[in-house]
Amino acid sequence: MKLKCLIADDEPLALDVLENFIKRTPDLELVGRCENAMQAIQTLKEKQVDLLFTDIEMPEFNGIELVKSLNTKPLIIFTTAHPEYAVQGYELDIVDYLLKPIAFDRFVKSVNKASELMNFKKGESHVKDELDYIFIKSEQKYIKVNFSDILYIEALADYVKVHTPEKRIITLQTMKNLEDKLPSEQFVRVHRSYIIALDKINSISGNVIYMNKDEVPIGKNFREEFFKIIQQNNLLS
Repeated sequence: MKLKCLIADDEPLALDVLENFIKRTPDLELVGRCENAMQAIQTLKEKQVDLLFTDIEMPEFNGIELVKSLNTKPLIIFTTAHPEYAVQGYELDIVDYLLKPIAFDRFVKSVNKASELMNFKKGESHVKDELDYIFIKSEQKYIKVNFSDILYIEALADYVKVHTPEKRIITLQTMKNLEDKLPSEQFVRVHRSYIIALDKINSISGNVIYMNKDEVPIGKNFREEFFKIIQQNNLLS
């Protein structure tokens, strides 16, 4: 399967170079080219993008700001003439950092790295979807928790509390770490501090979700995506 690519750069020549490289690479498919970050953000909303090549120095909204603004990120490769951004770029968990002028062999090496990472993520997702439970470390032991038993998950500073109808399990880990281990078709982030099980929702009123006897708030920055997900799953009538 080809990786669907988007390129963003305010220099037409740089866009032409990347477009040519992508056309020469059998495993890649170009879905769009953007002259600034705002165009890239709009295209990412409208099209499936697996891999984003983006310049850093762009007017008004640079590449680093672009990456930070994305809730759902594709694989990202920075293309820039400025090596001083390298450390900041890798802190954003990018795949690679290509310095201009970009040689084709270096481009291919970077693409291979992205392909390997994509294959790993797909394999990890496949394993995750096969299992219907998770082991959560709590009080020096690992507790088996079925996904079907989880009502919602709550962040508490450095800890996370997993709510089930029968018990509450407190574990020392980040919300993001636990979120990555949950099947995305069953669980959704509705607040900076809450993840809920879609099939455990009793009702929704305003910015509150009722789960069993508990109330879970819908965060302002998560509301639009939450309702989009439940609409996509035909959960509204």
